[in-house]
Amino acid sequence: MSFTVLIPARLASTRLPDKPLADIAGLPMVARVAQRAQQSGARRVVVAADSERIVAACAAHGIEAVLTRNDHPSGSDRLAEACALLGLGEQETVVNVQGDEPLIAPALIDAVAGLLDERPEAAMSTAAHPLSRVDEFINPNVVKVVLDARSLALYFSRAPIAWWRDGSANGAAGLASPAPLRHVGIYGYRVGFLRQFPQLAPAPIETLESLEQLRALWHGHRIAVHVTADAPGPGVDTPQDLERVRELFGRLPPATAE
Repeated sequence: MSFTVLIPARLASTRLPDKPLADIAGLPMVARVAQRAQQSGARRVVVAADSERIVAACAAHGIEAVLTRNDHPSGSDRLAEACALLGLGEQETVVNVQGDEPLIAPALIDAVAGLLDERPEAAMSTAAHPLSRVDEFINPNVVKVVLDARSLALYFSRAPIAWWRDGSANGAAGLASPAPLRHVGIYGYRVGFLRQFPQLAPAPIETLESLEQLRALWHGHRIAVHVTADAPGPGVDTPQDLERVRELFGRLPPATAE
């Protein structure tokens, strides 16, 4: 299995300005994410940046980065440009690791990449884990996914799915069995499909749910899903998230934090 990790990083963030450069235990967050990705089996880890400041921060810590346009409408557009800049072949595999996931598990990156080797019918791969709390199941900010018998995605939604016939009409009082699955925002792509994806027309369900991956399903492409038993480490969207992650890094042994 050979693959490249691409980490999209942009300075604009309404909730946490300059987020990729936020300090976490002495390093910018984007460097922390790249270090975790380097612990996976990836042959190459590259940051796809929208700013010279991010490129410079990466260079200062020995991390490869490419400068992409700063007007891309989505992360997939930025990744497609990065693939072109890096000269990646149509059949190569890339894994999109979000630039605000400094505690991403390297083994999860490997699993998502490996799915595309195992499932030639899939254009994309991603991950999910079982939910254990009702409040997360009904939270629209927690994206759920339903799979078919081959662990290919049937649908992603912000709604609580799958909903059982005898569920409470006023809301979930408990979780069904088997447990519903929470989608984890990591993606594997074949480079040829990634270059094609931004050209696909947005889907009505994508616009309704505000979930870009639904565009692939709408156009008939398949998404393979790796189900992991464990929830991923917390990402960083807000100042409160950043403080939580800083605290977690402060507890890690030095060898683990590097």
